[in-house]
Amino acid sequence: MFKKKNISRSLMEYSILYHTIIPFALSALVVILITIIAEKYGTKTGGVVGTLPSTIIIAFLFIAVDKGVQFASDSVAVVSAEMGSNLIFLLLFTLLSQRKIPVALAGSLLGWTVLTILIYYLNVTSIVVSFAVFLICFLFTFLTLDKKKKITSKDTIKVHYTPLKLFGRSLIAGIVIAIAVTFSNFGTILSGIFSVFPAIFLSTMLISLREHGPQFTGAMAKGMIYGSPSVVSYAIGIHFFYPLVGILAGTVSAFLIALVVTLILFTFRKKIR
Repeated sequence: MFKKKNISRSLMEYSILYHTIIPFALSALVVILITIIAEKYGTKTGGVVGTLPSTIIIAFLFIAVDKGVQFASDSVAVVSAEMGSNLIFLLLFTLLSQRKIPVALAGSLLGWTVLTILIYYLNVTSIVVSFAVFLICFLFTFLTLDKKKKITSKDTIKVHYTPLKLFGRSLIAGIVIAIAVTFSNFGTILSGIFSVFPAIFLSTMLISLREHGPQFTGAMAKGMIYGSPSVVSYAIGIHFFYPLVGILAGTVSAFLIALVVTLILFTFRKKIR
């Protein structure tokens, strides 16, 4: 009986550590780095660096360990389509950012929710269909901000960093992503959807709007939309590599592909106004 209690306690501690504490700490670090890089080196650089695969790596490592590589491979098929809805979230937040933060937040999350429900009920399990959805959303959102709204990238801005400011940024991101990862183990489609819940995007948009205003927020959204193919390339990578070479080698291989995509985007970022 005592041994069973110890095992139960160990499993609970394992779950809390890997499903809450690590995602909280990782996402907090990622958001701090994204915002600082954007403030120091401009929104194009911040957007590209900020969309390197980060929380999706942790989420699918957990899913693969808990549910197996085939479950993880099947779950990740929907990620590209769900990333498309995340880009719509960024677009809506930007368009509503001239209003108060609660309006921008509510409107963008409502749009994301509607699209996510649609993706869920359409039961998107084809990696090709999923990528096509992402591509359409990518072109629509980027061209809307670039051509129609004439949003231009922002360069360095001066910010006085304090421990309290950095703590506030990390707290927003950590809470959001910890909740998202907690819900990332409910069925194949839902696991894929919640693994890319726009926690980093949401946190970055809130911080950008609160501290720098709508123009910087729009430029940040445009930069992250431009950098989003790196996450999609990682998702497609593990979809194929997990069943072939296993979790560790599959993760490394997919990340290397995403890194190459990121370097290409980084090289061409100067062509984006």
